[in-house]
Amino acid sequence: MTCSLSAHQPAYLPWLGYFAKIARADIFVYLDTVQFEKNSFTNRNRIKGPNGPFWLTVPVRQKGHLEGTLQTLEIDDSLAWRKKHLKAIALSYAKAPGFAEKFARLEALYGGAHASLADFCWWQLQFWIQELGLGATQLVRSSELPVLSKKSDLVLDLCRHFGANRYLSGKLGRDYLNESAFASHDIEVIYQDYRCEPYSQLHGEFVPALGIVDVWMNSPVPLLDFFHGVHPL
Repeated sequence: MTCSLSAHQPAYLPWLGYFAKIARADIFVYLDTVQFEKNSFTNRNRIKGPNGPFWLTVPVRQKGHLEGTLQTLEIDDSLAWRKKHLKAIALSYAKAPGFAEKFARLEALYGGAHASLADFCWWQLQFWIQELGLGATQLVRSSELPVLSKKSDLVLDLCRHFGANRYLSGKLGRDYLNESAFASHDIEVIYQDYRCEPYSQLHGEFVPALGIVDVWMNSPVPLLDFFHGVHPL
């Protein structure tokens, strides 16, 4: 019996490729035990306004982050970033189909008191999973597992822990995965190269790889349609 696993760090408003990894896997591991990478997509992503794409960034307290993990990385709520992000989303998508109903639901995602970035992104992830119809995939946080290795060994040990015989990696996995180690345990490594078909988008010509809010706001069709041909693995 085939069991496929994918994994990824927490991400704020992830792009569709993040969810494609979830859609194709039986088990998705939310890697909240790794270190924070500055200028990554962990705490920021882009949406598209009248003047083009721009970043929305969740401010974090970076002091000492090299000694901790994403689970311990705190959000800096001394800044009014929640209201700022909601205002930016409203200004960007007010003319999108079904905006009022969607925005009311989105507002609720910014009202929780989550101290850590990982907890905040995990809470939001549950919402997006429902919206995309990806509930068949089992989601697990690495902080709840007895797996303490790092890099390629971490991924391999996660596969072994769950008895997975296929691992779905992003393209950058080629830079660090020890494929021979996976092969020695009869685990197949598959590299994802997800490409989203253009969809109707406000504010000019199509811009790919934006945060999930963009496709969610712009698309009246069921979002599961974006994963036809990739599920199951």
